[in-house]
Amino acid sequence: MARPLRVAIIGAGIGGLTAAACLRRVGVDVRIYEQARGFARLGAGIQQAPNAIRVLRALGLEPTLRAMAFQPEANNSRDFDSGTLTNAQILGASIETRYGAPYFLMHRGDLHAAIADLVPQEVVHLDHKLAGLSQRGTTVTMAFANGTTAEADAVVGADGVHSVVREILLGAEKPTYTGRVAYRTVFPVALLHGLDVEACCKWWGPDRHIVSYFTNPRRDELYFVTSTPEPDYGIESWSSKGDLSVLRKAYKDFHPQVRAILAACPDVHKWALVVRDPLPRWTEGHIVLLGDACHPMTPYMAQGASTSIEDGAVLSRCLDGVEPDGVAEAFRRFEATRKPRTSAIQQTSAQNTWLRGSTDPSWVYGYDAWTAPLADSGKVAA
Repeated sequence: MARPLRVAIIGAGIGGLTAAACLRRVGVDVRIYEQARGFARLGAGIQQAPNAIRVLRALGLEPTLRAMAFQPEANNSRDFDSGTLTNAQILGASIETRYGAPYFLMHRGDLHAAIADLVPQEVVHLDHKLAGLSQRGTTVTMAFANGTTAEADAVVGADGVHSVVREILLGAEKPTYTGRVAYRTVFPVALLHGLDVEACCKWWGPDRHIVSYFTNPRRDELYFVTSTPEPDYGIESWSSKGDLSVLRKAYKDFHPQVRAILAACPDVHKWALVVRDPLPRWTEGHIVLLGDACHPMTPYMAQGASTSIEDGAVLSRCLDGVEPDGVAEAFRRFEATRKPRTSAIQQTSAQNTWLRGSTDPSWVYGYDAWTAPLADSGKVAA
């Protein structure tokens, strides 16, 4: 090949940035186009299981993550009111011994910044909202809302649950609101005034739950996220403000520890939890979808970002050494490889029973995106 393969990635979230870092690792010429004008450290935590850490380890991030992340000894499940322990999923050194990689809890913004540091700034083009795509031969032309255009040999739509790339490929589709919202925030532990709280716990109610954990090894930040019934709410946003009085009332029957956490938190955001119907396909010619753009999932297994990170590694394997006229087949192979796994995780997450009782997570945590067999490009799962 006279020049490196040129791949454009739409979206500079965790999935898009990881894909860029993985593709650069195999010599692909990558450009990222992001609609935002900058990145913000929003109040959100994130869990990274061994399946994701294996990918990030190969990118050289493990030392950085070990320094910034909290490593809990266990992920506990408790009844909402009595606090009775229903499951203690052992983590810490045990999970690292079992799966060869650690389990990290951290601030989502810190993880995003660490992955962003793997990609040179000149590769990321901010304030580029995609407005149109067209394919001719082995070239894809992108048009942006700011009036600019760009060309690439391939385009990866990593632009999230509201993906413009998906809409261009498959038409407009309104997501289905689940009738539930997630309240979430990160706040200083000092506001708890010495209250001893669990390091990592999910409190299971009959129709709602709340998860809380520390986001760094200093244990000076606490994150919580809920799944709360609000049938009349339907705003899809990562940054809508939540009403603390409504939140506290919704959990008034929960354990005193939960009520104390909610009483201490000074501010909260909320967003609607939505689902989408399975896509008939992820790719068309030299365009492919990745992450939430093609397999959005409920957050109940903490695998949304992790599966997007896996996508980046597998995509780089499929495109390694590929010339422009082989891109379409490589993208079909990527879809055929990833669809069965992400579909299974989507379905399991939607049930919201993961880790409530005794669970063997090996099929999730034991996956290695660098060595998992690549599927035949003609065997795309329905």
